Amino acid sequence: MRMRDEIVDYQGVEEEQGDETVSFYPPKKGGVVVVVGYALTSKKIKSFLQPKFQDLARKKGIVFVAIDQSRPLSEQGPFDIVLHKLSGKEWRKVLEDYRQMHPEVTVLDPPDAIQHVYNRQSMLQDVANLDLSDTYGTVGVPRQLVIKKDPSSIPDAVSKAGLKLPLVAKPLVAKSHELSLAYDCYSLEMLEPPLVLQEFVNHGGVLFKVYVVGDAIKVVRRFSLPDVSKRELSKSAGVYRFPRVSCAAASADDADLEPCVAELPPRPLLEKLSRELRRRLGLHLFNMDIIREHGTLDRYYVIDINYFPGYGKMPGYEQIFTNFLLSLVQSNKYEKHC
Repeated sequence: MRMRDEIVDYQGVEEEQGDETVSFYPPKKGGVVVVVGYALTSKKIKSFLQPKFQDLARKKGIVFVAIDQSRPLSEQGPFDIVLHKLSGKEWRKVLEDYRQMHPEVTVLDPPDAIQHVYNRQSMLQDVANLDLSDTYGTVGVPRQLVIKKDPSSIPDAVSKAGLKLPLVAKPLVAKSHELSLAYDCYSLEMLEPPLVLQEFVNHGGVLFKVYVVGDAIKVVRRFSLPDVSKRELSKSAGVYRFPRVSCAAASADDADLEPCVAELPPRPLLEKLSRELRRRLGLHLFNMDIIREHGTLDRYYVIDINYFPGYGKMPGYEQIFTNFLLSLVQSNKYEKHC
């Protein structure tokens, strides 16, 4: 990892963000500079590289430089860290080749590891394999079934798998956040594969969004789908579609909720879960959508994992992310000296 203890010929970098041109200037000569090359969508740039974050990072000696996708990545930089969230096989190959050529650069995160959580068939497998249970509670995943084709086969497949209605249907590829709730067997044929069917778990209409940034975690409440009673289930039919439930919903942090619904999961449990998943997934940047089964005190389920989520919505993300980037540099510097 290349830390710049002295700046000689480094000028301000200008780049366009939406309708604005933003200049990034490193500290004056003598300041430490960490160069972070980023390849993000315009939407992600706007939500993530907010002015407050840029200002704090610059004061700490962190410079953000846009990666030009029209030029070979190896000809750009030099970078200390590459931050990215772009899709496509060609981009993944570019990153993998770059990682092989520049092992001294930290790529956040490895493309293959990211692909693992983009597929909902494999996304939750590490949580299921973990089978976390300790004095603070248990963490598992809802029972689920993957349907890759032929919607007419879904009712029979659900029956054979023993899944209970209602079922949450999600696209197999996690780039779409839309979901549907199917109340009866007949309506299952209306779904469009490839998809994942998850048993719906009543959870008081609230989910916990757990943001992970390296060792740091931050938890916020979000409103979710309301509980479904047996009486309601017996009278309901059809498929109901919901766009981006946890993202679009208002924060539930300040809502007047029952204590049993509002209480956050125990921090030691979340720390253990995030630490194990970071190791198993090989990722530094992700969040988990976690629910607590309504009527229980300690039974939790991970229902989704998202890579490089909307950190701009995470309280205090500026300081957390800045500390994280600096810690990567210090860690790599330490490893080189050992």
